[in-house]
Amino acid sequence: QVQLVESGGGLVQAGGSLRLSCTASGFTFDGSDMGWFRQTPGKEREGVAAIDSDGSTGYADSVKGRFTISKDNAKNTLYLQMNSLKPEDTAMYYCAADPRGFGPVAMVAGRLREDYWGQGTQVTVSS
Repeated sequence: QVQLVESGGGLVQAGGSLRLSCTASGFTFDGSDMGWFRQTPGKEREGVAAIDSDGSTGYADSVKGRFTISKDNAKNTLYLQMNSLKPEDTAMYYCAADPRGFGPVAMVAGRLREDYWGQGTQVTVSS
């Protein structure tokens, strides 16, 4: 079955960096759209960044220039490098997979066709 396991979250001061990882199994990783979403209590989940099988990427405006999504197909692992972190980046971060996706821009906008989710990893940015 599909499994997505996130890691790398933690507590960091504003201006710091973190790298999230998502190890995937149970589906064709290199042929799927992959993405990161985040959610805080009382708010809707929002797309952060996504990448497709060709390496094309999409980002939320709020993270452009600070976050970078990448993947290692040989390791079935998705990454999110987060730099210049701000307190408003504090959230639970989730890895998502869509083997029949509409592309990274659509994924960041929340449009998925066949979605799978990890359990999440908490990121807390202190001011």
